[in-house]
Amino acid sequence: MKTMRLDYPIASLCRSFGVSRSGFYAWLNSIPSERAKVDERLKLAITAVHKQSRETYGPLRMQPELAAQGFKAGRDRIIRLRRVLALRCKQKRKFKATTNSNHQFPVAENLLNQTFTPRSPNEVWVTDITVVANTAHWATENC
Repeated sequence: MKTMRLDYPIASLCRSFGVSRSGFYAWLNSIPSERAKVDERLKLAITAVHKQSRETYGPLRMQPELAAQGFKAGRDRIIRLRRVLALRCKQKRKFKATTNSNHQFPVAENLLNQTFTPRSPNEVWVTDITVVANTAHWATENC
């Protein structure tokens, strides 16, 4: 409403948003509270820590960093301000291999024996299996 008031009458805007004119002017002329001022400084600190950590720190790891800078903020407050700033961690946890090597099945014999230069064409063939994580199930692609 603050920016739209230059293009539209205040009375029409207030009616559209369901706000009284006196309420709008009271909000417009209000002085920010002490908590709002601290929140603004905290937003800058959160953004700085977010960039320093290469966007890897969540609220739990960010809290001690902010405390070291002199900001006393709880986890929920940090979560709320990160949501307002639209900050999310980019890097996820590493994929944990789930291969079970403790089994009774036979293991294929190593026929290549580190000899990576075959003497003739079609003497050595190799293959690979790529496992791709999907939201619904695991997909394998045989190459």
